[in-house]
Amino acid sequence: MIRHCVFARFRGDVPESERTAIHADLEALRKVIDGMDTVHFSANVSPEPFARGFGHGFTIDFRDAAARDAYLVHEAHQRAGARLVAALEGGTDGLMVLDLDLTKK
Repeated sequence: MIRHCVFARFRGDVPESERTAIHADLEALRKVIDGMDTVHFSANVSPEPFARGFGHGFTIDFRDAAARDAYLVHEAHQRAGARLVAALEGGTDGLMVLDLDLTKK
């Protein structure tokens, strides 16, 4: 399983309603991308001082790397991703992505 971890620095002028809509766009991808599973969204709640301004994040679990790769190039993901990037401080500078292979020990 691949856990796709995305961390975001939203611009201060982006309302909560837009963040919720972006989350809904991403969640809706589960219906069109085979192998895309659980999606979790949250504001950062860590008491540690290491967030470097990334105040929000989400994870998406994929069955395997092939499902993740299909998601990355899917046109619906491209649209949702563009909407997310438009809401971030500095565009892609306000984004950090890590993929974790949970099948590796």
